[in-house]
Amino acid sequence: MSSVISAAATASSSSTTLSCITSTPDKNGHVPITDCRALYNYYPSFGAAILFSIIFGISLCLHTVQAFSWRKRFCWVMIMGVAWEMAAFVLRVVSTRHQISTGIFIPSFLLVFLAPLWFNAFDYMLLGRMIYFYLPSRSIFGISAMSLTKIFVLADVTAFLVQAVGGSMASNGPSESQSAINLGLHIYMGGIGLQQLAILVFSSLAVRLHLHLVQLERNGALAEAGRERGWRRLLYTLYASLTCITIRIIFRLIEYSPAGNGSSIPGHEAFFYCLDALPMSVAAYLFNCIHPGAILVGPDAEFPRKSRKQNKEEKRLKNEAKKAEKEEKRVQKEENRAEKEERKKMRSSSGLPTTTKDVNGLEVA
Repeated sequence: MSSVISAAATASSSSTTLSCITSTPDKNGHVPITDCRALYNYYPSFGAAILFSIIFGISLCLHTVQAFSWRKRFCWVMIMGVAWEMAAFVLRVVSTRHQISTGIFIPSFLLVFLAPLWFNAFDYMLLGRMIYFYLPSRSIFGISAMSLTKIFVLADVTAFLVQAVGGSMASNGPSESQSAINLGLHIYMGGIGLQQLAILVFSSLAVRLHLHLVQLERNGALAEAGRERGWRRLLYTLYASLTCITIRIIFRLIEYSPAGNGSSIPGHEAFFYCLDALPMSVAAYLFNCIHPGAILVGPDAEFPRKSRKQNKEEKRLKNEAKKAEKEEKRVQKEENRAEKEERKKMRSSSGLPTTTKDVNGLEVA
């Protein structure tokens, strides 16, 4: 996306002095940056796009097999992230041969931009399951593992939506107005800023879990529970994954900052591959090498999952409780009404006046 933003910026700035030109594309559809249709600030590499398509494709196959082999339901999140990365680079392969086609370019870059959020969500879900599996209290700072997972996944979804909106606005092609592109860019940067803030807070929880596990290991609690194996490797893999995502976020923040726009970053494809594609591929393969399914084994390795029968029974009990509460209120209302009527009758039978007169001689109840 930096390509189309830079291209639009260049076309916008050049239009103040020269009208936007339309040149004849080469065999791959490439046109100079001064062309109105230019989407790339450089000549995109066909070979690099194929290489990373294969890299992510292999990781995707491995993750799919591992998820089914170890029966880890939550690993579908990582599968989605790697699948989006692979799809992005497959589209990029096509885009290198049709370099002025926004219909191929925009989906490719949106997938590249949004795929890391799936990796983030996987990290959040993994830490929650580690807390549930290893800690007797199944909580950190008094917050349950399931609640923590929900909180951070919700933050990740929010960042996803913000980045999707900003990315869509900023990637509408060089024909879009510069003000609209800048607005989309600012929204997108806000989204990745929110993503990084969540990572920083989340990292503190991971460190807290680390300290807990060291203490449990020293007093023999992990060995007694038979869970002393592999927790360090899995936690260090989690740290490494977060580091890869952070490298990619910092790159994007610099790339879209005023300093980045004036630097050589937007004009060289190597920065994109070294600081975005490579870190994310490393994050994908880290969990291929050290998979949670090989370490989190046993009845507590997953959050408890209610059966359909249990869900139906809970729903039935809730409905019955609501009906009982409603009936109780109705009965109470009837009792109050009956009591009021009884008092009226008692007052009438005792000969007491039902009304009195005030100092002005007016009757009051």
